[in-house]
Amino acid sequence: MEETRKVAFICSKGNLDMAYPALVMGWAALGNGIDVTIFFTFWGMDLINKARVDHLEIPPLANASMKMNMMGVPGYIGIPQILGVLPGMTPLATALMKSKMKKLGVPPVREYLEMMVDGGAKLYACKMSVDMFDLKKEDFIDGVEDIVTAGDFMDMTEGAQIIFI
Repeated sequence: MEETRKVAFICSKGNLDMAYPALVMGWAALGNGIDVTIFFTFWGMDLINKARVDHLEIPPLANASMKMNMMGVPGYIGIPQILGVLPGMTPLATALMKSKMKKLGVPPVREYLEMMVDGGAKLYACKMSVDMFDLKKEDFIDGVEDIVTAGDFMDMTEGAQIIFI
């Protein structure tokens, strides 16, 4: 008898561009019959925080990979880093990314997480980070199963491929 494949993602960043890798790969895994577990730690908990999930941003400052074609300018010219300090650059970059994702039919993060949970993904918040940020289970979106320690996460994902984002 063949054992079910398992993949576990550790989401440690709360920027909009860092939310999608685990969601896209996790959704693909679910579609292939792979068990999916996601562990949110440090600022990655913004992805499951009711107060933050709909307000994730993509700051261009110190984002060396931010390209002008993302802003509608043809080619792959990087944005000069100094422009990231200008007022309004983060909201502009965020709005442009959300617009591009919407045109591609990619759901917003909250909706994507709901789809993941409905598809069988298991979501967990990191106990140390929850304590550090003074949060409680009620602060998280529906579908977060529990607040667990890093050790608990390691035990429950034994044998899984673990991907750190």
